Amino acid sequence: MREPVIREMRRHDTDAVVAASLAADTLFERAGLELPPDDPREMLDHVEHVLVAEVDGSVVGLAATIVLDGATHVEQLAVDPAHGRRGVGGALLERVCAEAAVRGHDRVTLTTFRDLPWNGPWYERRGFVALPREAWGPGLVRQWETEEEAGIMVRPRVAMSRGV
Repeated sequence: MREPVIREMRRHDTDAVVAASLAADTLFERAGLELPPDDPREMLDHVEHVLVAEVDGSVVGLAATIVLDGATHVEQLAVDPAHGRRGVGGALLERVCAEAAVRGHDRVTLTTFRDLPWNGPWYERRGFVALPREAWGPGLVRQWETEEEAGIMVRPRVAMSRGV
């Protein structure tokens, strides 16, 4: 497989981004997690920035971000499992961190499942650390509450942060 091309999402990428997101969701199903139905288009309507990973001309992953508490916050990072374990997610994440620094942010935050191998432990290997609740800003608190209300707290979750 060639190195992924990481670029800004374009309007015509929407269907491919939705497909990559839904394909990535199947990993949770395979792990036995029952998450509420997901419509990636709703996420795309409220995020501020979306990067895509393209391999051989096809969009296979995405990183969607917003700004919370003066930091770049990863709302979603997803890779089609058919392209998993090949560095696509890592390339997307490193680009998010690099762009956060360019935008003047000193860190990147996210929330994720604490124990799933491709969630919390994967981010830890890339320099993210658990962010204690007392260090959360009001935006991250609201984000956590929104996730609780959406019903995705089906396994232990964690807020994480990494300096850029």
